[in-house]
Amino acid sequence: MWDNYRLLNFVTNTLLVAVAAAVLYVLAQHDGMPRFLPLKEVHIQGMHSPKVKLEHVSRQQIERVVNEVQGNFLTLDLVAVRNAFLRIPWVRDAKIERAWPLGLNIKLEEHQVLAHWGTHALVNTYGEVFRVVLDEELPVFTAPMEINSQEIARRFRQFNEALAPLQQSIAGINLSSRHAWRLHLDTGTILELGRYEIEKRLMRYVSVYNHSIAHLNQEEALAYVDLRYPNGFAVYLPEHKPPLKNKHNTRKET
Repeated sequence: MWDNYRLLNFVTNTLLVAVAAAVLYVLAQHDGMPRFLPLKEVHIQGMHSPKVKLEHVSRQQIERVVNEVQGNFLTLDLVAVRNAFLRIPWVRDAKIERAWPLGLNIKLEEHQVLAHWGTHALVNTYGEVFRVVLDEELPVFTAPMEINSQEIARRFRQFNEALAPLQQSIAGINLSSRHAWRLHLDTGTILELGRYEIEKRLMRYVSVYNHSIAHLNQEEALAYVDLRYPNGFAVYLPEHKPPLKNKHNTRKET
């Protein structure tokens, strides 16, 4: 072995690199050298494509997080940096990577808005609720618990696809505490679907609309259509209001 100069050179070089790396790491962690290997560059881009521009995350928000970064290129806690970016309301996900020699690559994914969640939050295209107030006209989802948000988002797409032949769309969805579905259409009409066979009931509305419902009132859209009947439905014209439910009403919601 000691006569193998190539092997000895390889071992020597490997040990030198290991020692140099260890020395650099120790120096980087030393309290007396906080400026050793400082970050020189920070690159920001969209999560899925560098061409995707950030619409809601401001430069000031990004700079605030970067300025709060503790450590240098080697000692930087990437998990802590990611969590700091996730605290920005419009950031859905973040990926942080070191970029040799002294840089940092930051990839951010913004929430893509699908609807309002009540009056205090938004729902993204994944059906997740996030806390941002946006003054923009969007569909409104309401439900007793946020765990219903993904189900409502899925149903929203399904219902809109079913209504497409009528050139109608959903302006709002209400899911009651009893899991009953009520749809507010962009025409102003309310569809009461109830708790059971909701797809079948909606398709009944779509299938008969052009042949019967559309001819009931030529001036304005219908105010209310109750589809909870087993073999039909009840229609209320704009000048009429749907019956109010109260504790004396014995009709069961279905």
